[in-house]
Amino acid sequence: MAVRRDRSESLPDQGFPHSATVAAGVTVFTGGIAPLDADGAVTPPGDVVGQTKQCLSVLEKVLTERGAGLKDIAKLTVHVDGEMKVDLTVAWDAVVEFFGGDVPPTSVVGVTALPLDDQVVEIEAVAAP
Repeated sequence: MAVRRDRSESLPDQGFPHSATVAAGVTVFTGGIAPLDADGAVTPPGDVVGQTKQCLSVLEKVLTERGAGLKDIAKLTVHVDGEMKVDLTVAWDAVVEFFGGDVPPTSVVGVTALPLDDQVVEIEAVAAP
């Protein structure tokens, strides 16, 4: 594996890695992954949890096309439209569930707008297969 997920030895254990170390080689940077279905529609409209899972499913397909997988993610950023901390928390919980608890270093941030109607989540990643 080219990516090693590291927990800090000097910070309290928060249940996730604080950083990732990547061996030299190919690096995949994604743009913002929208929660689109096969027809290009936002799905499910306005649903933070559902869109987080849909974005991650689409991300997994994009990474597979580049010879990478979820285990190769060195950095994940989840953008959630809204100022409610509860939305950030449920998005984080959906990420943890999707990864089976083995999440990469992740930032979950609130944004004021996303480009598509009914879109409330967008995800980008850096991976090293």
